[in-house]
Amino acid sequence: MSDHVTIPTAAGKFDALEAGPPSEHGVLLLHGFPESGLQWQRQLGALAQAGYHAIAPDQRGYSPGVRPETVTEYRMEKLIGDVLAVADRVGWDRFDLVGHDWGSAVAWSVAGAVPERVSTLSALSIPHPEAFGQALAHDPDQQRRSAYMRLFRSEDAERTLLDEDAARIRELFEDRVPAEHVTAYLERMRAPGALTAALNWYRAVRHSGAVGRITVPTLYVWSTEDSAVGARAAEATADYVAGEYRFEVLDGVSHWMAEEAPERVNELLLSHIGGHRR
Repeated sequence: MSDHVTIPTAAGKFDALEAGPPSEHGVLLLHGFPESGLQWQRQLGALAQAGYHAIAPDQRGYSPGVRPETVTEYRMEKLIGDVLAVADRVGWDRFDLVGHDWGSAVAWSVAGAVPERVSTLSALSIPHPEAFGQALAHDPDQQRRSAYMRLFRSEDAERTLLDEDAARIRELFEDRVPAEHVTAYLERMRAPGALTAALNWYRAVRHSGAVGRITVPTLYVWSTEDSAVGARAAEATADYVAGEYRFEVLDGVSHWMAEEAPERVNELLLSHIGGHRR
């Protein structure tokens, strides 16, 4: 079981789910678009049972208490700052970091910027940003998979995504995500300003800098039916990790692996994090 908590920071109050006993072994889990900390429900339970203190915040724009209107307030520098502010608030000098989708992009960036704070990195779906960028520039398959980003950055994105009872958002989940989770995500996205805030992550991406080579112990998990990420970027990620690296492929699983294949994801996370328990 997880508890709903509020984590105050200088940027505002983050909503979060929290599980596990107070512990020096903290795990921070970062969600992606268009989800929330709820996507980690099954992982929070597994981590708590293993003795970890796990927190899954609703990130900037998803938490009503941290929802700035300006696009530049969603640049990666701000997202990294949020992660560190949450960790500081709960008293974690070092922590294990897990991300999925946009949460993975943030996690890669945190590990690159402040490796001294990150005990282990676990990234689901989204590869190292520079591997992804190279694939996006040169790989027609990745260009096709990422074509949706043009819509997400457009002025019509909000209207298009919410039309017809948010049919375009529902389609993203491919019937791979529990229905009650989809309902919760859509309720959040319909709140005033929420979808615009979530889309501002895409609109602000041009403000992101280089991540560099990762030196912390890293687990990267890609799935063969991920509609957003092709094999080229996934396989090239190894070139951007200088530290210990583990690459795992989930066959027949979609982009939404934490909810679609929670047992396998939990097994991988516990093995990786537990193998470097300090």
